[in-house]
Amino acid sequence: MPPLRRSRASKVVGGVCGGLGRHFDLDPVIFRVVVGVLSVTGGVGLIFYGFAWLLLPLAGEEENEGRRLLTGRVSGASLAAVLLALVGCGVFLSMLRSGSILGFALTSTLAVCGAAVWSQRRRTASGEDELRRDVAAAIAVAEAPPETKAPPLVEFPSWWKDPIVKDGSTGKIAIGYLWGPHGVVDADGRVNGEVPKPGRQWGPDGSAVERPAPSIRRTPYSIGGLVHLFACLAAVLGTALTWETEPLGQSLQTGLVAALAVFGLGLVVSSFLGRTGFGTVFQTVSTALLLAVAVALPQRITTEWVRETWQPATVSAVRADYEVGTGVGTLDLSRLAVPAGTVVGTRVNVGAGKVEVIVPKDAVVKLRAEVGLGDLQLPGQPPDDIDIAPDRDETRTLTPPAGTAPAGTLDLSLEVGLGQVEVIRAAS
Repeated sequence: MPPLRRSRASKVVGGVCGGLGRHFDLDPVIFRVVVGVLSVTGGVGLIFYGFAWLLLPLAGEEENEGRRLLTGRVSGASLAAVLLALVGCGVFLSMLRSGSILGFALTSTLAVCGAAVWSQRRRTASGEDELRRDVAAAIAVAEAPPETKAPPLVEFPSWWKDPIVKDGSTGKIAIGYLWGPHGVVDADGRVNGEVPKPGRQWGPDGSAVERPAPSIRRTPYSIGGLVHLFACLAAVLGTALTWETEPLGQSLQTGLVAALAVFGLGLVVSSFLGRTGFGTVFQTVSTALLLAVAVALPQRITTEWVRETWQPATVSAVRADYEVGTGVGTLDLSRLAVPAGTVVGTRVNVGAGKVEVIVPKDAVVKLRAEVGLGDLQLPGQPPDDIDIAPDRDETRTLTPPAGTAPAGTLDLSLEVGLGQVEVIRAAS
């Protein structure tokens, strides 16, 4: 089985799908279609392709793009792989709550992995590897270059310097090769009485060849510090300009997008001028994750902390909605007289902070509380029993204490994105 490498011949973007097709003996189009579908539906395809581009070396090479990136040798290929992975992470986090999309992505991935394993086992069982090795060995033997031989000697009869052989007769004398070095060659293979030096029979002396002086490679200037500095300034400036006019999530998104743009520009510049290291890549990934968290923040969370207290005196004065962006919202219904058989409904919504509702002693309370991340305190629970949990949604009916005649009904809907919901029963 050929090693898992990115393909040079069958390459559309980075050669990942071509290398997978060659390794698992499948058509690369199968991998391209699946990666494309997973990229659009949940971002998993982009994440896989980006990290595979970084970790798999190109065919004929031993070093991958990830190692070059960690050593500060940022190239266009490594930059493209990082950007693909970051975009895929952003799309994946934005669709994290969609169970159907994630289920489809998981099913498609398992199907492709099963097809790859089946193809690998089928090829191993058929014995194609042995056949290919035998054919390759036969081709190598047939195409082997001929053995190098010395040129023929030039022999002429000599009328004044005939050599004497064992039987006393004279013969021809070799005066040199037909091509190559010139001179008289004796019986011991000496040319002009000297032993030929290696490399001089078929060309000039290797020691006489002029070699260029070794060039001094200068280490590129590191721009990582400047990139971090400008990214921090861009984040602070973008957040400060929108702090008073936009919600908290939108303001944080503006600052983080500005910082991410600086990091991306720094990676592009480092591929042509200077270098940057692992710190820049880590900060880029961290900024992208923080941006995904900022996108998930509710838009009703504001940047100003306020305290609001509402005390309706009559049933008709109770509003349908009470809202606070960030802060503490207190709805005091302790002095509200709710006639028997009457239902009074209201809704209290706080983006981040605390919702506090004080209900009358004799009222029946139908409560529905939704907490994105935080704590829920109900009457009868210890005040120090704080249990912080995500996605809390509870529906309860709170009856008056024993010995108290029940009055009307309060229908309360309490919502807080990040914080605490507390319901208190008035003492009298």
